[in-house]
Amino acid sequence: MSDTKFDIVVIGSGPGGYVAAIRAAQLGFKVACIEKEKTLGGTCLNVGCIPSKSLLHSSESYSWLKHEAEQNGILCQKPSFDFDKMQSNKEEVVKGLTQGVASLFKHNNITAIQGKAKFVSTHMLEVTSKDGKSIIEATNFILATGSEPIPLPFLPFDEKTIVSSTGALALKNVPKKLLVIGGGVIGVELASVYNRLGSEVTIIEMLDQICAGMDDAISKGLLQSLKKQGITFHLKSKATEAKVKKEKIQLKVLIEDKSQTVEGNVVLVAVGRRPYSFGLGLEEINVKLEKGVVVVDNNFRTTQKHIFAIGDLIDGPMLAHKASEEGYAVAEIIAGKNTAVNYLAIPNIIYTHPEGASIGLTEKEARSKNLDIVVGNVSFRGNSRARCNLDTEGFVKVIGAGPKRHLVGMHIMGAQASELINSAVVAIEKQTTLHEIATSLIGHPTLSESIKEACGAALKCAVHSL
Repeated sequence: MSDTKFDIVVIGSGPGGYVAAIRAAQLGFKVACIEKEKTLGGTCLNVGCIPSKSLLHSSESYSWLKHEAEQNGILCQKPSFDFDKMQSNKEEVVKGLTQGVASLFKHNNITAIQGKAKFVSTHMLEVTSKDGKSIIEATNFILATGSEPIPLPFLPFDEKTIVSSTGALALKNVPKKLLVIGGGVIGVELASVYNRLGSEVTIIEMLDQICAGMDDAISKGLLQSLKKQGITFHLKSKATEAKVKKEKIQLKVLIEDKSQTVEGNVVLVAVGRRPYSFGLGLEEINVKLEKGVVVVDNNFRTTQKHIFAIGDLIDGPMLAHKASEEGYAVAEIIAGKNTAVNYLAIPNIIYTHPEGASIGLTEKEARSKNLDIVVGNVSFRGNSRARCNLDTEGFVKVIGAGPKRHLVGMHIMGAQASELINSAVVAIEKQTTLHEIATSLIGHPTLSESIKEACGAALKCAVHSL
């Protein structure tokens, strides 16, 4: 017999798990959410998306004062920063948001259980905590345990000098030299933070581009911009060995097949993340895994039809908002509603400066599908608001397909790209055409006008660009 029985038990309280739990409770289910850590919110709120954005904002504000304030007519003599204060601000943001999740659980009568869960049968979990072990029973389960950083065999994490993103967000001091292995989103974002604060930053990337998966225009544009900001890149390069001393790490790196040695005080290993699917007892209850990824059908059901999986555990991009959308959808599916996630309408964002944001198909993907497409590009240099802001780096690129030229992709590099891209979410969801966007009335002067103009450029009717 179990200690407690629920309609739905969610394992993991990150953006996928807590959204699933809340929506399920709203739909009338008796819900519990099990979290192995002391606070709710998962990686995103505690050691991922939220703390990184806090440090990105603080460091960008400092960089603006140091390099751009005078150009804007603002005189600031020798600006400096307090890294401890930046870190404490970050902690306050995290604390407020995790407490917010706890309040939402309380408001929705969700039982929060702290401990590590493992299936002992298809309908029962054993939860281990500091107070001992208990058995939880449920009709349905939602797996939302997320992912964890992948270490390198010769560079195990100590989270002090060899750090994952978690350790990089909690450094006590700004390192003099920071080596970053991996030129993906996490690598370039954290490289930006410490480069702005004075670190000598080098990124080592195996591919011939950074931020793979983004449209080539963004990948190339960000590489050029980040180089100008002082970050060194070694592309088509691979770290193969390491010598770790107390305050110095020497990496042997194959740079275009030539062995070189690079030195740093801290190494950030950001080569990717893997699903946190181990230790849950999934194999014992015949839930199918493929290389750690939980296999699900179109309704997020595993091979045990009452057990669902979402977020980083399943195939697809590891994005917090993707997990949230899947969590919402699963709760509704269990309730018998016909709900689906439109994966073409999921934005991917890089919070560097300039920002990069993509949604839908890249140009390369669209052409590989042999779609009949048109492409429109406009630079922010011609945008009135960007000129007023003295921030004209970047562009908007749109892709329309089919006889009616429906929007199937949008790619933005520039200030506020993370906000601008969300207009494309609705446009793609509603199957909006480039003509409809190009002929919409957009407020002036705004950065959003560049989206209208890019659609016009694709249709050869742009007014404000050549």
